[in-house]
Amino acid sequence: MNLRKPAAVAALALAMTALPVTPALAANIATNPGFESGLAGWTCSLAQTVSSPVHGGTKALQGSPAGDDFARCRQTVTVQPNTAYQLSAWVQGAYVFLGATGTGVNASTWGAPGATWRQLTTSFTTGASTTAVAIHVNGWYGQGPYLADDVVLDGPGGGGGGQDTTPPTVPGGLAVGSPTSGSLTATWSASTDDSGTIARYEISRDGAAPAQVTTTSHTATGLNPATTYRFKVRACDPSGNCSPYTQEVAGTTTTGGGGQSGKLMVGYLHASFANGSGYVRMADVPGEWDFINLAFGEPTSVTSGDIRFTRCPVAECPNVESEADFVAAIRAKQAAGKKVLISIGGQNGQVQLTTAAARDTFVESVAAIIDRYGLDGLDVDFEGHSLYLNQGDTNLNNPTTPVVVNLISALRSLKARYGTRFTLTMAPETFFVQLGHQFYGPGPNGAADSRSASYLPVIHALRNDLTLLHVQDYNSGPIMGLDGQYHTMGGHDFHVAMTDMLLAGFPIMGNAGNVFPALRQDQVAIGLPASPNAGNGFTTVAEVQKAFTCLAKGMGCGTYRPRGVYPNLRGLMTWSINWDRFNGFEFSRSHRPYLDGLS
Repeated sequence: MNLRKPAAVAALALAMTALPVTPALAANIATNPGFESGLAGWTCSLAQTVSSPVHGGTKALQGSPAGDDFARCRQTVTVQPNTAYQLSAWVQGAYVFLGATGTGVNASTWGAPGATWRQLTTSFTTGASTTAVAIHVNGWYGQGPYLADDVVLDGPGGGGGGQDTTPPTVPGGLAVGSPTSGSLTATWSASTDDSGTIARYEISRDGAAPAQVTTTSHTATGLNPATTYRFKVRACDPSGNCSPYTQEVAGTTTTGGGGQSGKLMVGYLHASFANGSGYVRMADVPGEWDFINLAFGEPTSVTSGDIRFTRCPVAECPNVESEADFVAAIRAKQAAGKKVLISIGGQNGQVQLTTAAARDTFVESVAAIIDRYGLDGLDVDFEGHSLYLNQGDTNLNNPTTPVVVNLISALRSLKARYGTRFTLTMAPETFFVQLGHQFYGPGPNGAADSRSASYLPVIHALRNDLTLLHVQDYNSGPIMGLDGQYHTMGGHDFHVAMTDMLLAGFPIMGNAGNVFPALRQDQVAIGLPASPNAGNGFTTVAEVQKAFTCLAKGMGCGTYRPRGVYPNLRGLMTWSINWDRFNGFEFSRSHRPYLDGLS
């Protein structure tokens, strides 16, 4: 092996058996030190972020030296003169170097930790005129890729007299274009700064927390079809000074397919319990999932409207992550174009908004959860007796039952609070929706069972605000389709018949001949169990894909023939991500490539 290494390597080789342990840190003035925001804040060559292996959080840096380029990543940080600093990073690789340079500063260290994480540490004292240093990490010629994570520059940030307090110029020419049904691309012209360096751009969509990028473009993914979004951008320098935001510029997604096919995969994540399938950390949710619904936010009592979300206790979920890591993982998913929602209800979480006070408490408590974790919206998973219709309440357009009226009002309030960025999904059982073709209002057991089709007025009232409806095509009895025949769960015909009703519309029995109007194709996904353990009505991969092909292409149908062809049918939902992992990822790894291959 021909090793090209600096003369200092031989001299240091005897001293690298035990690098110092860093004490508890008082500060970290490095930007994006764990690479959770990609390469934002760093200037790199031959480098990218990876999701595994990582030392902390969900991402790490991987540099791949080639030729005479040793894959350096550097960042300029403002510091104070005549001040001591400590620099450290966790690294893997054959040869990894860490250092800082600046006026009167030239500190460096190196290590060869191989395939295990090891911390490199060095220190320096700034000179009388030092106001900024460039920290860097890199590999070495011909030594293969290296990894770096959790970079720390411990010490006071620059400030006070003589320090940079001037922000960059405002980015110019912001434009939003290249629309698909699921993405928009924003571009702008570069800013300038007295330091000569722009550390990052921060771009905000509809007033949400900004994404950080180092280029003059950003593609927002995971968007809804035929929806208008507004963007604004600002520039920040290495000292942390940021320009004002630009004026907002709007763009609208198309109605056609986005990405490869525009199809979504929606999965529930057991965030508050394990349920026999094992706990899955947010950072470990596979990339196949587009919507991740946190199960569950639950009420403090049936009629209080007060919703609380408590993460899984360590006693039940020994591998549960810290809240900080949980939130960081949510941000990483969102940065990758995923949406993370809080799901309310579930099998055991009955919520009855019987009063206006309960309605208002519901709105504020759900908003508190969304704000605490920075979530994208709400999934309504009311089951049991949460929704019902009083005797005689059969007017789809003007329901009078308090639990229905108050839920509609609460969801509209949340939509108004968060605007176009608010994602609203629903996961009713077939009993609450398609059974309306047979019964409406008092159910098949009369006044004692008045829940049947009780979701219909809620769905109808919110159809212009509803992102996605994924009815649970499982845990269901036989349901009559539009062909007048009863269909039983577990086979392709059941899913075709249930989905066809939503996309073609259907007459509502007992409702003066009224019809439940068809939903848009992009609002509907098919709900399924991820494994035989997850619920009654498990459907094999082949049968699911046969049903989807029938609906989306009008091909390969069974005995039930849908009323139309629905190429923009949105995708698949499953209970749950945890049960999918338990079942060897059969659901996600089979259906993701199938959906992506549709055209």
